[in-house]
Amino acid sequence: MIPLLANAIEAHGGLDRWNAHQRLTATIVTGGDFWALKGVDQDQAPRTMRIELQREWASIEPFVKPGQRTEFSPERIAIVATDGRIVAMRNNPRAAFARHDMRTHWDLLHRAYFNAYALWTYVTTPFLLALDGFEVREIEPWREGTEVWRGLRATFPAMIASHGREQDFYFGPDMLIRRHDYRVEIAGNFPAAQYVSEPVSVEGFRLPTRRRVYLRGDDLMPLRDELMVSIDLSDFRFD
Repeated sequence: MIPLLANAIEAHGGLDRWNAHQRLTATIVTGGDFWALKGVDQDQAPRTMRIELQREWASIEPFVKPGQRTEFSPERIAIVATDGRIVAMRNNPRAAFARHDMRTHWDLLHRAYFNAYALWTYVTTPFLLALDGFEVREIEPWREGTEVWRGLRATFPAMIASHGREQDFYFGPDMLIRRHDYRVEIAGNFPAAQYVSEPVSVEGFRLPTRRRVYLRGDDLMPLRDELMVSIDLSDFRFD
């Protein structure tokens, strides 16, 4: 493990502590302009997110209406009723985004897949970068105001569903994550810069509670008038 990643993981709580847990639950509130582009009615009601830490799995509830939740893994997305009945399901969900661009409208399973893989990626950072199959290297730092944020480029293994194979992460002087850059492959490969802030301490971990995703220009600058997605997280609970 390269020193930058090792230091970032330690600053966020340490790999041994992370590996001692199996699941994390949090409350999420989501907004932004992206959803309207996809034909999605995204209210700002609080929802419960559950993720597994040692494999890529996530669930969000309620989904669309009370009594329904999502169940996600890279190979399958489903909407499940409280009684366990499958409301809708799609195997190989990535294939359903073929030829999509940023304005292609989504159905409920498109939305569920995106929500789940994105949240799993965000909340498990930087710990997921220590999983088998990731390739990481240090890149040029990013200067934000008076701070210099060290950069790390990760190539994701094919078995991990995420925005794209190559993503960049930037860490502040305290080694906490400040920014996450990527291209959203399933929505026309548009470039995004996600700003990450307001960490809280939970059981020895430092977990960000505020995420703001902007369109990114060719000069890597965020387009601040293009807030694509906002995510606020609270009530973290490790199981």
